[in-house]
Amino acid sequence: MNLKTPIGEVAGVGESHRELLAGLGIETIEDLLWYLPRRWDDYSKIVPIREAKPGETFSIRGVVKQIANRRVKNGMYLTEAIVADNTGLIKAVWFNQPFLTKTLHLDDEIFLAGQIEFSFGSIQMTSPSYELVKDDIEEGPTHVGRIVPIYPETAGITSKWLRTKIKPLMKYMYSIKDYLPETIKREEELIDLPAAIRQLHFPENSLQLKKAMERLDFDEMFLLQVTVLNARQNLAKEQAITVPYDETLIKKFIQSLPYELTTAQKKAAWDIIQDVAKNEPMNRLLQGDVGSGKTVVAAMAMADVAASGSQVALLCPTEILAKQHFAKISQLLKSVDIECGLLTGSMAKVEREALLGGIREGEIKVIIGTHAILEHDVEFWRLALAIVDEQHRFGVDQRAALKKESLSTKTLPHFLSMTATPIPRTLSLTLYGDLDLSIIYEMPKGRQKVVTRIVPDEKREDSYGFIRKEIEAGRQAFVVCPLVEEKEDERKSVMAEYEKLAHKIFLDLAVGYVHGQMPIADKDLAMSKFVSGETKILVSSSVIEVGVDVPNATIMIIEDAERFGLAQLHQFRGRVGRGLHQSYCLLSTSSKAEVALKRLNALVHTDDGFKLADTDLEIRGPGEFIGSRQHGLPDIKMKNLMNLELISRCREAAKRFLGKHSLDEYPLLTAKMSNFDKVLNLE
Repeated sequence: MNLKTPIGEVAGVGESHRELLAGLGIETIEDLLWYLPRRWDDYSKIVPIREAKPGETFSIRGVVKQIANRRVKNGMYLTEAIVADNTGLIKAVWFNQPFLTKTLHLDDEIFLAGQIEFSFGSIQMTSPSYELVKDDIEEGPTHVGRIVPIYPETAGITSKWLRTKIKPLMKYMYSIKDYLPETIKREEELIDLPAAIRQLHFPENSLQLKKAMERLDFDEMFLLQVTVLNARQNLAKEQAITVPYDETLIKKFIQSLPYELTTAQKKAAWDIIQDVAKNEPMNRLLQGDVGSGKTVVAAMAMADVAASGSQVALLCPTEILAKQHFAKISQLLKSVDIECGLLTGSMAKVEREALLGGIREGEIKVIIGTHAILEHDVEFWRLALAIVDEQHRFGVDQRAALKKESLSTKTLPHFLSMTATPIPRTLSLTLYGDLDLSIIYEMPKGRQKVVTRIVPDEKREDSYGFIRKEIEAGRQAFVVCPLVEEKEDERKSVMAEYEKLAHKIFLDLAVGYVHGQMPIADKDLAMSKFVSGETKILVSSSVIEVGVDVPNATIMIIEDAERFGLAQLHQFRGRVGRGLHQSYCLLSTSSKAEVALKRLNALVHTDDGFKLADTDLEIRGPGEFIGSRQHGLPDIKMKNLMNLELISRCREAAKRFLGKHSLDEYPLLTAKMSNFDKVLNLE
């Protein structure tokens, strides 16, 4: 037998267990050894019965003096045993485990482990773990009398069963090859990988367990940081088109604006303009809160690129947003005599062919569009800059497809990602560690704060009255729901809420709806009616989260607000307060849960998206903050994404390593790194 031996050949693993293990991804001995515990129970303190204190957790070694089953009410079985050592007696009680009288016999020497309780004048253990004392005492107990691993379980596969099967396989542990370079282990004082895995399964003591956990935590973050930094180094070897800074043009562009740029906008624009002037491809993330003015910064870079004779492409996640960007950026670039092209999936064939010809010949310098930009027949003559808006909404393959070589130059474009989702520092260092970061911290002058309130069920009628009052004053309203259609749970749905508002509450007002499952043409029609003011109330799913700009909308109700993350709620709120009038966001909730109300109150008390992102991360943890389907990290423990000290330590170690060594010398490390490639923009 070896690491690659099928798990079905292990003693005691029958066909039914083999199928259950396969469902957990365990098909070989190596898979089983890599199936690591999720936590540990410390039963390592073995005490005489006389010293066992109620409220504390111990292991006890004694002899069974009495054991019997008795039936109690509701048909339940109670198994009671008396266990003695040379210092005293203790009672053990188990529920609905009558088979124990056939497993444990009088005069058997056993270990018991669990919390000590005081009951009816004597000490007892309720549902303790137990194990017979073996003749081979040097091997030690498996389930008690030690730090005991608790594994992720499934029906038919318990932690006790796993411990029994894993322990005899420990001898194969040392066949596992350590992928971490010796220099790193030595510099960081880390134990070998086989020793770490052994200690995770069966720790000798708490210190050894701590060292094992440190080793694997380091590995996860080090692998990610090496992958990120190596990708950055590889990109630096590529060639990009250099775009000379046109100072006269940029000054003309800025002077044409009806408002003054903030200091943060100017700095972000200068970061980008300096980067695109180099022949090394830029890879930058422009991060700015809702309404902070990222679009005008991007437009400034577009003007600089287009005026130099090169092309720029802006990729948007939805057709609605693409059309809005097209309208806004076309207006901004008119002052410097630059025209834009709009490329979407719903274009007529003749119109599309003409546009593709203009892109191919280099006549159209600025192209704004949806996924249609990524189609194979879209060929750029001289693409110098690729911009992705709300880049977390695109898969890596889609982002990579935009980094295509130009027909005339065979160079990679500079790459700019934009997001309005504030990212906590720890996550930006890991998930976006391959990107240079520009952050727009300031909000433009005159931007009003949106008044935010929590609305419990008993205040719902008041909120409807408030909506009517706003609409009578000439304004419009959003109503956001977590679901599109009704389901068995109690969450509000777009269609049910639309029916209620249109046919029961606001019979005299034009109510519309929009959601992501609608055909594009229907969505566009619904949005255009709302933008024009024909629709007064728009019931929507999260499709309006990004980019929708309706300055006349001054009120938003978010139904079941506790169902959304803080970052997403902040995005929704950013859809109002975009005009001259005071705006309001009402967080409707029936929840009384402390955590839910804590999150919603954070939104009430701050409009700083970066503070909210940190609060969301702190309350919910990074797993929910990122969303497991979105982050795509293969092995990372979510707690490590919050550990700034670990991230910094691993980043410095990765820099030192790549500065001295070539990855070609470390095939095991390179193979392990491949798991992380899919999360990078630079794939």
